[in-house]
Amino acid sequence: MDRTYDVTLPASTRWLADPDAQAVCNAVTDGGHVIYFVGGCVRNALLGVADSDVDMSTNALPERVMALAARAGLKAVPTGVEHGTVTVVSGGKGFEVTTFRRDVETDGRRAVVAFSDNIIDDALRRDFTMNALYADAQGRVIDPLEGLPDLRARRVRFIEDAAQRIREDYLRTLRYFRFCAWYADPAEGFNPDALAAIAAHTDGLESLSAERIGAELAKLLAAPDPAPAVAAMRQTGVLGVILPGSDDRWLAMVVHFEHLLQLAPDWRTRLAAVGGEDVDQRLRLSKADAKYLHRLREAAFGAETVAAIAYLDGGDIARAVVILRACLSEAPPDPAVLEDILQAENAVFPVKAADLMPRYRGPELGKRLAALKALWIASGFAATRDSLLDTPKS
Repeated sequence: MDRTYDVTLPASTRWLADPDAQAVCNAVTDGGHVIYFVGGCVRNALLGVADSDVDMSTNALPERVMALAARAGLKAVPTGVEHGTVTVVSGGKGFEVTTFRRDVETDGRRAVVAFSDNIIDDALRRDFTMNALYADAQGRVIDPLEGLPDLRARRVRFIEDAAQRIREDYLRTLRYFRFCAWYADPAEGFNPDALAAIAAHTDGLESLSAERIGAELAKLLAAPDPAPAVAAMRQTGVLGVILPGSDDRWLAMVVHFEHLLQLAPDWRTRLAAVGGEDVDQRLRLSKADAKYLHRLREAAFGAETVAAIAYLDGGDIARAVVILRACLSEAPPDPAVLEDILQAENAVFPVKAADLMPRYRGPELGKRLAALKALWIASGFAATRDSLLDTPKS
């Protein structure tokens, strides 16, 4: 039985008042069907946190959605029509509209689905009760599976049987920890049944692609405080499967020191602290992220000064190095170091190529400039142009 219209979304919900989103809803309802906003956008609106992607769900079949969109003058793209998803474009914005579905067959990575006209079928195939919340175009909330009490308690709970939900899609193991890190009440702790089911199904994680694991872990580590969730991952054996050789003992310190220095959370700093074997490949990091992570760990455990790192690599890496070195020494960093980093990353080398010409040219000019720049950095950026130009060639 639907628990309908007990709650209304806040009037300040941005996407609810979006005329383009309303146009999509009107196109479907004018054709005699129902359509609801669903999932993360409803959850986040009720929690009063940042917007999530705006997804919609309907009892209209994909072909019918496309026909109704066209009738309303909207563009419809069959982006995932075999799975029931049509992207309807209104005002230049795309909205994913998916037909109610039920799972017919699952293998832990993907599902064979059948379309349904029953919202409860659609709700039952989702992962957590807080994600099985729907809202109509007026913002009235539909709660088929009693997810609202869990949401209000900040409780992450699998829908019905946790083990079954995990076997349907093993990524839900990682999503459980991510959702706990972002949305759960820390005082609530972790659901024992969920942890038991997760611990019993860690072998299924091997079937997931590195890209999916990497994307989930990055989102988890970007949470305000992921340390309790990552500790639970270690205790259930999940962390050792996805990142062999990792160690989360520094993670709580990283979070604490970020707060101390008033720095925004950085998932890459946190990943560097956790470490592991073949991290780049196991998480299929982008080339830019892999390069950043390699340089960060090299600098953090090297002998370069933080000022030199700030000048050569930028303030972000320098600040992350401060955090990791503080963890290594188990002593809080001095906030005054942030000013040193700011000055270093904005420092300007006082010698120009023209200052060395015509005495130096070609490769010799480049070598001399590099040598003088190294001296200038070693001086803490204090060496003047004249003193550098007077430096004898070694």
